[in-house]
Amino acid sequence: MRRYSKLKAEYEQLEKQYTQEVTKNLDLQYQYDSIRYDWQNSKRQREEIERLHENTRRLKHDMKNHIMVIASYLNNNEIEEAKRYLSVVLDKLNRVYSYIQTGNSVMNYIINSKLEYAQQNNIQFKAEIENLQFEQIGSVDFSALLSNAVDNAIEASLDIEGGFIYVSVRKKRGYDTITVKNKIQDSVLANNPMLISTKANDASHGYGIKQIKAITEKYDGIVDIYEEENLFCISIMIPSQQERITQK
Repeated sequence: MRRYSKLKAEYEQLEKQYTQEVTKNLDLQYQYDSIRYDWQNSKRQREEIERLHENTRRLKHDMKNHIMVIASYLNNNEIEEAKRYLSVVLDKLNRVYSYIQTGNSVMNYIINSKLEYAQQNNIQFKAEIENLQFEQIGSVDFSALLSNAVDNAIEASLDIEGGFIYVSVRKKRGYDTITVKNKIQDSVLANNPMLISTKANDASHGYGIKQIKAITEKYDGIVDIYEEENLFCISIMIPSQQERITQK
């Protein structure tokens, strides 16, 4: 019995130490993944800025030639040709968008990559972003949260004429909030109140909603899904870091 008790005590001690080491390794792995993710996003952000600057320099270089061609058409009284040429130039200008700087490298990459994709698909994209770091959320979770919310809006806007997406990031009453709205033709909540995910329905807002709710709940937050006029809206509210410390 003594040997059994001794072995049991040794086993329990080793099990405790093993659990502690595994927990430490998991924490280190999470920190490594977060730092690596931040670095990759910063690298992509820098590459994106360089690409945009190169496009802008190229367009400016070509602008003198464009003006000379239009002037030539006008001098020859070829008004319709001048209009058509100008339309092409303006279309190119519209595709060179201003880079949105938020102060958060992960948010920079997500917002700007989604903005570019939306513009390429003729979806109007408006963003109002406060400089919030969302330090209370892991980088991977924050990326999934914001990406899913915006991707849902883009997916639902692809087949809608005059598609419009609005993204707001701001602090409100102790919460860091992300609000994404997109234009809809019919009520999503009336036709699909449970927001059931289905790949067959491109306009479904169910895709990603489960993950958004799970991540928000993980950080003691709130998800509010509603409609106003002809807009589908999702508002994600995460207690600020200080607010979470106070609550605990």
